[in-house]
Amino acid sequence: MPYLQLDTTGPYSTSTKQMLAARMSETYAAMMSVDIRRISVAIRELGEGGVWRIPEAGTQPVPVSVLMLDIRAGRPLELRLRVAQALCDICVETLGLRHDRLNVEFTQHTGDEMYHPALGGFSPDWTPDER
Repeated sequence: MPYLQLDTTGPYSTSTKQMLAARMSETYAAMMSVDIRRISVAIRELGEGGVWRIPEAGTQPVPVSVLMLDIRAGRPLELRLRVAQALCDICVETLGLRHDRLNVEFTQHTGDEMYHPALGGFSPDWTPDER
């Protein structure tokens, strides 16, 4: 953890996805005070017609993207808002996504729900001093 998952219609080149993963990881690590080695990024290209949302009642569904962020529990609302905005901006700049067709969802976990064998086991819990 954290696990950043972008569901999108794609396709994107491997180099573009690598650049996106690097930018997202660097931004997330800096903003959330996380060891960058704990971050995993998944870019799931579901293909044309793979992700939809109805933008307004009575209209047809439009293609969209969803960014799921599995993070440590306890992050303040304001910090989650800032990181969501920053990661959305990166997706828009790197992939050409539209802000109005991208949304973010958070799932929060405690440190003992995130195991990293290469980093000594469970993730440390976040404390307010890490901001």
